[in-house]
Order: sequence, then C-alpha cells, then structure tokens
Amino acid sequence: MEYNALLRKLPIGIQTFEKLRKENYLYVDKTELIWKMAFASNPYFLSRPRRFGKSLLLSTFEAYFEGKKELFEGLAIEKMETEWKKYPVLHLDLNAKKYETPADLIAMLNQTLEKWEIVYGNEKKDRSPEERFAYVIERAYEQAGCGVVVLVDEYDKPLLQALDNDALLEDYRKTLKAFYGVLKSADRYLRFAFLTGVTKFSQVSVFSDLNQLNDISLDYSYATVCGITRTELVETFTPEIEEFGRVNKLSAEETVDKMARQYDGYHFHPKGDGVFNPFSVLNAFSKRELGDYWFQTGTPTFLVEMLRKSEYDLRILLDGIEAPASMFSEYRVEANNPIPLIYQSGYLTIKDYDKEFGNYLLLFPNDEVRYGFINFLVPFYTSMTNSDQGFYIGKFVQELRAGDYNAFLTRLQAFFADFPYQLNAKTERHYQVVFYLVFKLMGQFTQAEVESATGRADAVVKTPKYIYVFEFKLNGTAEEALQQIEDKGYLIPYQADGREVIKLGVEFSAEERNISRWLNVM
Repeated sequence: MEYNALLRKLPIGIQTFEKLRKENYLYVDKTELIWKMAFASNPYFLSRPRRFGKSLLLSTFEAYFEGKKELFEGLAIEKMETEWKKYPVLHLDLNAKKYETPADLIAMLNQTLEKWEIVYGNEKKDRSPEERFAYVIERAYEQAGCGVVVLVDEYDKPLLQALDNDALLEDYRKTLKAFYGVLKSADRYLRFAFLTGVTKFSQVSVFSDLNQLNDISLDYSYATVCGITRTELVETFTPEIEEFGRVNKLSAEETVDKMARQYDGYHFHPKGDGVFNPFSVLNAFSKRELGDYWFQTGTPTFLVEMLRKSEYDLRILLDGIEAPASMFSEYRVEANNPIPLIYQSGYLTIKDYDKEFGNYLLLFPNDEVRYGFINFLVPFYTSMTNSDQGFYIGKFVQELRAGDYNAFLTRLQAFFADFPYQLNAKTERHYQVVFYLVFKLMGQFTQAEVESATGRADAVVKTPKYIYVFEFKLNGTAEEALQQIEDKGYLIPYQADGREVIKLGVEFSAEERNISRWLNVM
C-alpha cells in the first residue's frame, strides 16, 4: 500500500490561492486572521522575510474580495463570512522583475496600469503613473459602486535592488513615494489596502505620505499570519512528519523536535507564538531530509558587506543584540546601521523583551540561519573558503574529542598562517572575531561556548570526555592567561561535571600575527 504522505501535494512555490485550492495542494489555514483584517477595513502594512508566504497571503485576500466563496470551503472563514461580496481588486506585484534602471520601474508600473485601464478606462494614459493610478481607483469605485481593494506585493523590491546605488535609490524612492501616496488621497474610494515587503523604510522615505497605514509587522494579533506554528505543523502535516520519521529512523516527536531546531524560532512579537520557516519545512518534507533550503535561496552578500563597512562587532551580532524596536523595525538609508536589514531579511528574530527598558533581544531564529550565516561570514573574515570549512571544522572537532589539544592548536596556527597580508594587518578585534567564528562553527558538532564578556573564559568547548577552557592573550603571555583562568574562577562552573577539565592559556603574537605558544593544566 502506498504511503499516504506520498499522495499529498506540497505547495512548494505555489503563490496563487486559487491554484492551490483548485489543484488540491495542502494549505495551512490562515483565513480566520484574513477575515479579521478584512472586517476591520484598515489599510495594512506587513514586513516579513522573503519566501515566508506574503504573496500567497495577498492572493488569498484577492480571492476573498473577489467573492470566490467556493475556494474557501472547509476553511475557518467559511463560518465567519456571510456576504461574500465582490469588490474591484487592483493587485500590483513588484516581485517579478529586476530593477536596474529608472525605466525598469516605470515599465513595470505601466505594464500593470495598462491592464487596469483596459477594464476601467484609459483617459489618463499619457499622465504620470500616480495620476493614472488615482484615476483607475476612482473609475473602479464608480463602476462597481463599492470600495476598491488595493494589494501591493513586495512594494520595496526596487529599493532593495538599489541599496548600493544612491542615485538610483533616490529615483525609485521618489517614484514610489508619489505612487503609493495616491492611497492616502484616494482613501474615500478604498474598501481595503494591504502592502507587503521585506523592509520597512523609515517614515521620512517612501511611507511619509502614508501615515494611515496600520503596520502589523510587530503586532501580537498577527504574529503568525505568515509561517507555520508548531500546532499547525502537526495538524496539517502529520502524514509527512511520519514519512520523514520513517525515512530517517525517527519517531514523529523526534522529527518535530529536529525540524524545530532547524526551522522554528521566528518570533514577530515577544509574546506571540513562534513560527517555522514555511519554505524550508515544505522542502524538508519533499526531500525527506533537513537542509538549508531557505538560506540557499538568497545569499546575504550585501548585508555582510554592510557589516564590514560599518565595522560592526560581529561578536555582538552572534551573541544577541539588545535594541529598542525603533532600531530594527525601520531601515534608514542614511544611518550606518545594518541591523534593521539583517532583522527584516530574516537572519535575526525577536527572542525576548525587557519590559522595564523597552529593549528586544534579537538572535538567530534557528540552526539553519545560525550556521548558514556564520558559514557565509567566514570567507569574508578569513582565508578559509566555503569548501575548506568542512575540512577545518571537522578536524578541529575530532582533535578536541580525542583530547589532542596540541594538534588542535597547531592546526589553528596553520590556519592563521594562511591569512593574506591584508587580513593580517587588521586590528586586534579582527583576530578576536576570527577565533569567535571558528568556535561558533564548532558548536554545530560539539558544545562550544564563546564569550566576550568579562568574568567568563574566552571559549569553552565540551566534548563527551573533556571540557576545554581557553583564554587567549594578544599582548600577554600564556602564563598570564592561565593565571587569569585561576584567579577569576573560570573553572568553577565545570568542577562537578565529571568530565576531565583542561585549561589552556594561549599566547597570540602581534608581531608574528599568529598563535606563538600555549600552556595547559589538567
């Protein structure tokens, strides 16, 4: 008998609600939240990372406002909606094009406007895009005798593609500011408006004329409108969970736990439920193995370049950033701060909230993003290529597991010796960051903790048999490093563990730009 999960259709890459429902793809039911938003009638803005279901969400709104009741049979909204009234829907999707010149954006807007003008009239076809947009909304309102629905998918795609080109960015900003500004002046003609994107650009930019938008990006009520909660995962995908477990020799509970470590952990409100990355979950079920599916679809090269340009201390990023919402919820082009883009792109998420001081704790959401991002960072800060990383890190872990710390430190020495001169000329912090990255990568395979705060050892690595406590000295001796471990009581937390504790003082020579010697005490 063929296994049930093999007969079910996973909606990988399906962004059209009508296609999803008519062709019997699996659907995680978000229609209760969709009805609540539609009922409130506010104009909304939602920021979510790429491939998180924003396009499908807007397509669902489109089907709902077009009154396609048959598509919603068996879903939560079926018991909530009684009218199923049809409204004119204007759906602008900026996701489908590459934007390299000012003409590219105008061409995309013209292409969409021409489709609308065929239906609602083209008397203003020779005017500016914003004038044509305002005219189409008014004509649609008059023809239908009811409010118009405007849906904008990936409103910021042109802006994101021009972040490294100030002149082009400013051109796009002016065009879009005028175009989206129509939604304020046309408010009396609108039944509903919803804009989605990856990034919330600051109020002085694109949205300055749209102060009526209800930004629900950090709203508790809609924290799970995109993504899959743990409950939804189990309720919707039980056969797929069982099939994944069968192939990988795991119980259903073990499968969910492994998937949670790899793909869960996104929080869009500190008290809201966490959500799994939907793209990675669907691909893992399809391929029956855990992989870095979401991370591989977009490399954060521009973000890493921003980190280097701003000289942001990577250790803070890797350990967690405490910041008020104003620091990460909006991106200001003129500010030398990469954190809003890193957060809004999905590489960091909310993990905690300090109510007293109003600060959020931002961390990597899960193992896919944590190790994907760290692996991606390494070639930018070291001479290690992506293909080298598996070899180096694997050998590092094997040597420490075997208790051969001399081999580990000798290999680390060789690793630093390979640095090109321009890296060797970097500051002390650069070397600290490189140590940090190496130990963080080892954390995939063994318990490795790297500390930058005073009162803790520089690094602690736990293997089945050993606990290593490392202290590195740049302008000091290995003896001083060992003495610091002793004087500051770095070993105290591990004395009752039962494993053999090895303390290592490591001396780093500024002249040689490498590890020069080390001492140990067991």
